[in-house]
Amino acid sequence: MTNENNANKNNENTGHANKDNKNTGHTKWFAAKGDQSDVVLSTRVRLARNLADAPFPSRLDAQGKQRVTQRVRDAVQNSELNYIDMARLPRLEAFSLAERRLISPEFAAGIPGSGLLLSGDEDVSVMLCEEDHIRIQVLRAGLALRPAYDAADQIDDALGRGLPYAFDENLGYLTQCPTNLGTAMRASVMLHLPGLSSLGRAARLSESIAKLGLTMRGAFGEGSEAEGALYQLSNQVTLGLEESAALENLQAITMQIAEQERRAAAECLRQPQLEDQIWRAWGILQNARRMESREAIHLLSLARMGAARGLLPLPAETLSHLMTLTQPATLSLTEAPPLDAEKRDAKRAELIRNHILSKV
Repeated sequence: MTNENNANKNNENTGHANKDNKNTGHTKWFAAKGDQSDVVLSTRVRLARNLADAPFPSRLDAQGKQRVTQRVRDAVQNSELNYIDMARLPRLEAFSLAERRLISPEFAAGIPGSGLLLSGDEDVSVMLCEEDHIRIQVLRAGLALRPAYDAADQIDDALGRGLPYAFDENLGYLTQCPTNLGTAMRASVMLHLPGLSSLGRAARLSESIAKLGLTMRGAFGEGSEAEGALYQLSNQVTLGLEESAALENLQAITMQIAEQERRAAAECLRQPQLEDQIWRAWGILQNARRMESREAIHLLSLARMGAARGLLPLPAETLSHLMTLTQPATLSLTEAPPLDAEKRDAKRAELIRNHILSKV
């Protein structure tokens, strides 16, 4: 949106979100390989900000949200972020954005007056008038806490130069939810822990890290299940702790968990039964003609465990990519009109077969 003409062009296309790499030429975060990627699939850093001269979103009607949204858009008019009007975006596309972790599930359900700023490579998304006026989010492949934070901080500085943030000298950044006061930063890593899960140690680990100011949940945050042995580990303390200290703490704990997972996986793979399950999963993924979402995530998780430990002839990130591509809404949008449930299961199996065959 470098000028008025570009802004108008964006307004004309606000009912659609980018779904592929055709316009960017870049590998998206969920298909890339990063540091510690045998265990750490991705890193996300999110900053919450509110305007000092506007009520929190819960106190705004749709028109009030639209005014806030427009002010933020004006503040980033010289950036490469594309604007999406969430009210005009088809729900299926919105749910696909949530599956790709670009927005929250609540935001995908539709909030009148809300909007989204999204980079072409989907590394950056800014939710406007979700729980807070502004939620800056940066995603990176693998373990990349500092690069993700630096990118988010850069966007935050650019917005802060043109917008009056709600800030208190004692409380820090003011947010709608009191638990985000202070830095208003949530940093998280997506972990694949099939070894620890198989040995029944993941639940105990979750209890232990709570004492360290961190929380471990399912892949899509609070209330979600850890399907496919995917867990989201994030900082819990935002008040009285600087961003750098929170990042260092999360980095250190993540590295410890990664080592625990590698030892647990090695222990598991010494069991003939689990090795057999991995090879069976590999065979089904290459040959199945129909596959439901839950079955796919389970089989892909087993195969990813084998790939990450050198048992299968495929990069682990290929299977991570498939975990995203085969989500219901994202998969439905691969064809027009969108696929129904029956055709989607057949398409999921076909996509997995073709993707694997192209990589081995």
